[in-house]
Amino acid sequence: QVQLVESGGGLVQAGGSLRLSCAASGVIFKINRMGWYRQPPGKQRELVATITSGGSTDYADSVKGRFTISRDGGKNTVYLQMNSLKPEDTAVYYCNADVTTLGGIREFWGRGTQVTVSA
Repeated sequence: QVQLVESGGGLVQAGGSLRLSCAASGVIFKINRMGWYRQPPGKQRELVATITSGGSTDYADSVKGRFTISRDGGKNTVYLQMNSLKPEDTAVYYCNADVTTLGGIREFWGRGTQVTVSA
């Protein structure tokens, strides 16, 4: 019904940068909120950043000042610019979206993209 496809993960040295993208497609009447979560090895999934349709953003304390979330509403795409990466940022990063689609507002997840930061 709605698919989220992430891209942009990879291996980077500490202090480096990566930009993640997530494109939503399918039966989309409105994307109410999009965001990024991550799951470090052996840990639970955690919020990284979110952005609403109005442009309001929210960040985990651990990434404030280093990561920036943005969206292109016309392309149903959300981005995560990650700067000053640290080894503790290593995780699988998942795209998340609250979408008004057939049947109402539903939550969708992407399959994830691996980000590995070497020391």
